Amino acid sequence: MRHTSSRCGVTFLACLFAVAASGAGVATETISTTELGPAAPTWFVVKAALGAGYVFDAADGEMIGTLSLTPWTPTVRRHTERGEIYAAETHYSRRHDGERTDVLRIYAHETLSPQGEIPIPKKIAALHRHYLGILSGGRFVTVYNMTPAQSVSVVDVENRRFVGEVSTPGCAVTLPTGERGFLMMCGNGTVQWIGLDENGDEANRVRSPSFFSVEDDPLFDQPTRTTAGWQFLSFAGQTMEIAVENGEIVIGESWSILGEDDAGWRPGGGQPTAFHAGHDLLVVLMHQGGVDTQDQDGTEAWILDRGTQRRIGRITFEAPASELLVVEGDEPLLLAAIGGGVHVFELATGIRVRVVQTNRGGSLLQY
Repeated sequence: MRHTSSRCGVTFLACLFAVAASGAGVATETISTTELGPAAPTWFVVKAALGAGYVFDAADGEMIGTLSLTPWTPTVRRHTERGEIYAAETHYSRRHDGERTDVLRIYAHETLSPQGEIPIPKKIAALHRHYLGILSGGRFVTVYNMTPAQSVSVVDVENRRFVGEVSTPGCAVTLPTGERGFLMMCGNGTVQWIGLDENGDEANRVRSPSFFSVEDDPLFDQPTRTTAGWQFLSFAGQTMEIAVENGEIVIGESWSILGEDDAGWRPGGGQPTAFHAGHDLLVVLMHQGGVDTQDQDGTEAWILDRGTQRRIGRITFEAPASELLVVEGDEPLLLAAIGGGVHVFELATGIRVRVVQTNRGGSLLQY
């Protein structure tokens, strides 16, 4: 045994000397940082399940850069004017256990590198893309907490300080709406709106009447943002827009995305809806299935005109898609997460123009 180990050691040293000799005269590679220009409307993020976020351009399929996020960071938010990206992150001293630290980390858009962080309560519910929001005006960022008590942390990103914690029993997610405020979905079939004052403290709280049944036809907790508010969708295909006007919650008319000949079709997937502002279109991921199949990936994307409340197009996928995202640009594009890639379609024609091979899976996020 000792003789064998000696031979292995000699062989290993010989290999090292050979590698050193072959590398003689080769210049040492240096690490540099590339600065990004202004973001294009076609940029998007693929958030890998185990951590990093990868920025791509749907226009050509090229990767722009990488955000070194933690495994417990399901989304990011970018402040265009300030050139900053926000991520509410949980860190452990031993990666998956040990002492816990929660922070709102601030990344610079130009380099995608961290440039600061603000400590916040160790309560982040890193389970959902809508746990994080930038409120109107851009000064305050909200972070949803669950311990299992539910609350929202408010951070002043202009002055780099934690403002305080707002108790929100029975209500989840933070959907920026109205003047310095956010909507929350509540377990009794209502929504709640909380407005902040100029210092970031709670100034107003209103609750809607109950308008949906969490037993008979629940709402997806992944609404899509519209020009005026948020478009909600139920498991059975009922949809409505909810906005806030003058501090009051306004629930729009409910209508069905299903027509008379659409029996057996249901919405579903991890991110079932997307919105195109330019033409006021709602895009929904659809599949054929029964009750309680709301998590099933979709075989088609239905394009609906919100003004006329009718379907105007449908795109069939070659394999089921788990998430949808629309990027505007000169020619609006529909992105569909299929397998380990992102399939890019012209929204107007339904023609697939490219496949972005991310080979990482994960969530599609607006950049």
